Amino acid sequence: MEKFDRIIFGDNQFFGINHMSQEKAQQLSEKFYNFQAILDVYQIAIDSKIRGIMLNSNDRASEICDHFVFNRSKYPELNWYPSIPYPHKYANLVSEKGIVPTINEILFKDNSAMGILGMITKGTAAVLGKDAVKLMQMLVDLEMKMFKGLNVKVVFLQNIITDLLLGYEVKDIFYEYCEHIRKKYNATPGLITQNMPKLKSKLEEWGINNIVICSSFNKIGYLMSPNVESYIESASMNDTSKYQLMAMSALASGAIPPKEAFDFINIQNIQSVVFGASSKDHIEHTVSLLK
Repeated sequence: MEKFDRIIFGDNQFFGINHMSQEKAQQLSEKFYNFQAILDVYQIAIDSKIRGIMLNSNDRASEICDHFVFNRSKYPELNWYPSIPYPHKYANLVSEKGIVPTINEILFKDNSAMGILGMITKGTAAVLGKDAVKLMQMLVDLEMKMFKGLNVKVVFLQNIITDLLLGYEVKDIFYEYCEHIRKKYNATPGLITQNMPKLKSKLEEWGINNIVICSSFNKIGYLMSPNVESYIESASMNDTSKYQLMAMSALASGAIPPKEAFDFINIQNIQSVVFGASSKDHIEHTVSLLK
């Protein structure tokens, strides 16, 4: 299985996301209201030799993608790790516009006539035939439009979808998602989860391999189900030729000091780490701590 970037730069800080403090989340929203402030932090990460970028498919992500596509010659070594779909985007649209206008906007915004015709055909067939696979493929294709022109390495399915499918043990959707990502985007499928041991166990049982599994991984068990011990055991027994493991929330949203957090991560059988930071000092310090 292909190896991916050891260090990947995340995006929560740009979109006012902080799971421990609403006040800090508001401060981040204000700090990055100006688009140039986001680009400045990306440049710091790139100057720190980070070449992997994870990006959720929210509204501002499109602007970020457009910038890097337009300036692709300046950043030839960047690898992209999209995370789709962004559920809050759809929830906000429904709340603001209602169901029917939301569907129209999602399906037909920025599409060519042929593209619209193809979506109508696939969408109608999916609805009439109750074909969950076609609906999944259509949603993936819509979400991936903004990443066209970037060097996409892994396409992650957000944990809210992954864990729902895992709870119902929907093997076919997992399989078809992975096949769609490989065949259409020439990328590796990724799955984000809050229950890495169970997900990896089920994928092994179903024979679905060559996947990157991203999950919270920290020494206090923050957003880790069922517990830290099961994660350590599952990671230690992992066959990296079949599954690459990526850690997020290593700092437990600030509850663990950086050195303590990454000393723990560095002794685990984890291939990649995704982190977010909003200052030069924090970015450079994190890079220096990760082996």
